Amino acid sequence: MRVRIKGLNRVSKKLADGTSVTYYYAWKGGPRLPGKPGDAEFLAAYNEAIAQKAKQPGGTIQAVLNAYQESPKFTDLAERTRKDYAKHIRKIEGEFGDFPIGALTDRRTRAEFLAWRDRMALKSRRQADYVFATFAAIMAWAHDRGLVLANPCERPGKLYRASRSDSIWTDADEAALLKVAPERIRLAYLLAVWTGQRQGDLLRLTWNAYDGSHIRLKQGKTGRRVVLPVSGALKAALDAAAKDKKAVTILTTTKDTPWTSHGFSATWRKTLAKAQITGLTFHDLRGTAVTRLAIAGCSEAEIATFTGHSLRDVAAILDAHYLSRDARLAESALAKREAHEAGTKIPN
Repeated sequence: MRVRIKGLNRVSKKLADGTSVTYYYAWKGGPRLPGKPGDAEFLAAYNEAIAQKAKQPGGTIQAVLNAYQESPKFTDLAERTRKDYAKHIRKIEGEFGDFPIGALTDRRTRAEFLAWRDRMALKSRRQADYVFATFAAIMAWAHDRGLVLANPCERPGKLYRASRSDSIWTDADEAALLKVAPERIRLAYLLAVWTGQRQGDLLRLTWNAYDGSHIRLKQGKTGRRVVLPVSGALKAALDAAAKDKKAVTILTTTKDTPWTSHGFSATWRKTLAKAQITGLTFHDLRGTAVTRLAIAGCSEAEIATFTGHSLRDVAAILDAHYLSRDARLAESALAKREAHEAGTKIPN
């Protein structure tokens, strides 16, 4: 007999050999269950997890975590973001699930929370920041709704400081990649560097989104809709690929099937190794697109149209990560000044 279990969270993952495996969790963010639905071991583990959840007192952080995961604030997140949050939430549950809400106003609580983050940082500063940022966001959500009287996690600062300021694809990097890359990877590169969009959005991009002159897409992370004019090298590559298209998506594997994120990343890394390119990632093409648009004299508003960032975010990215490190911008500025002065100088 097939048993229907309420709230069960099913997660499928594609393995490197092409096969798939399915994991089951008692609920989103809940404990992982052994076996599969219908197994005696599976049902026993599920019932135990539900029983433990029911025992949790309402005045604990666990209650806040549960309420958050049932709210639109969580359910409206992109699927990838929800999965990441769920992993972080499980760590929070393990450490502070039974922590009393009443103790959040105690000044010592913030010190205890930060000490936990510092312990996580011994393994990975970046992951420690990710988990704690999730904790802070949930507590802020709860505080806004009056579920807690204080948020000891707010404004903790960051432990991990990454700089991609030097991670801009040069013309030499581009030439090296295009020389060895197969057509499907060349097309992925051109899409990224000429649109400034994220890998996930480009892998999901369908032929229906391209009308011969523009690409229209909705960004998975932000929900923003962007309309991107297409011309030059990218248009030539898209038009050539369209003549022999065999799949719904523009970017495909050698079997003419849509890429998985892991599959594309693995092939991309192999291509970089073959091209002898180090220190650069696919995501760096987003910053490269921003930089090249700025060098061409585009305004922040024009750049934001391509990337889907807010104007404030574009300004911050240009200021902190890219413009100050690219000598071509200084050369571009000097050329503009010289042209301006040459046109306005009064002859003797």
